[in-house]
Amino acid sequence: MHNACMTRLAPWFTVKVAEPHALLRDSRTFSAAAMDCGIITSKTVLLILSLIFWAAGAALSYVGAYVISSYKNFDNFVGDKYVLIPAAIIIGVAVLMFIIGIVGCCATLWESKVCLSFFMLIILLIFAAEVTAFVFGVTYRSKIKGDLEKSMTEVFQKYDGKNAETRAVDFLQSQLQCCGVKNYTDWTSIPWFSSHNRTVPHSCCKANTTCTGQFDQSELLNVQGCEAKLEQLLQSVLSYAMLVVLGFAIIKFFGMLSICVITCRSGRRDYQPLYA
Repeated sequence: MHNACMTRLAPWFTVKVAEPHALLRDSRTFSAAAMDCGIITSKTVLLILSLIFWAAGAALSYVGAYVISSYKNFDNFVGDKYVLIPAAIIIGVAVLMFIIGIVGCCATLWESKVCLSFFMLIILLIFAAEVTAFVFGVTYRSKIKGDLEKSMTEVFQKYDGKNAETRAVDFLQSQLQCCGVKNYTDWTSIPWFSSHNRTVPHSCCKANTTCTGQFDQSELLNVQGCEAKLEQLLQSVLSYAMLVVLGFAIIKFFGMLSICVITCRSGRRDYQPLYA
């Protein structure tokens, strides 16, 4: 009877003893699977990031060139050239991105700690540069108005119909459809106005009209001043550039997190490289 009972109970004892080992094995399997999933996700993020580097390089090149071009068209009115620093930084970052995209692909696929560390350093430097560009953008946005008012007044006073300042003013007024600094009445204090029968330049005239620049025909003139319109244009260009830089900085942040995950995991002795 005793032997028969022990025989019947044996499977229960066997199961009970094996359960802790099974749970431990299952736990390790689940942990390994979760970690492998994290590695795959991190490597995928880095590969996508490398591709984004190329696209971002092209995009940032365009943004930087657009900012410089926009300021260059009106450089006679912008005395403080430091406002171009963000654009210069953006173009420098763009050049690096084309090279770094290749480095990123190789570092991710090889899972080399040296390459990953180098990639991490590069991303960190670019991240710092983008943050710097963003800070400069925020700083100089507030300085645009004061700089414009002073420099524009000086340029308008030098208008004589022939010099470089004349071409700059005519281009500004025709492009932005404005007249004068604050408004069209500013021309009354400019020497050119009194020496030309109290008329304003034809660049003040509205499009598709028979305007001759007569000051008393205000209905044919663009009466709004150029300062407000130029400030709005430069502010919008700088804001656009800042948003682009901030977006790419966020992407770099997630890229650095992914490198940390891969580097920490690859240091384990039981780690096997994935799709390397």
